[in-house]
Amino acid sequence: MAYQTPEDRPIYRLLTGKDDRAFCERVSEALEQGWRLYGSPTLAWDTEMNCMKAAQAVLWHEVVG
Repeated sequence: MAYQTPEDRPIYRLLTGKDDRAFCERVSEALEQGWRLYGSPTLAWDTEMNCMKAAQAVLWHEVVG
């Protein structure tokens, strides 16, 4: 079954980035577009960049059911 996602993106996405307001806004934007959270977020310390990095998986809402 084919699903139509915004900008023809895959039905599964892993959003990643520095754990800051911009990252939270990207996740919020995805939720507003119809994506749904998939699993828990992951955090890891980036020693090279000296900051916390975050990752959150999302699925297209039609897949979640």
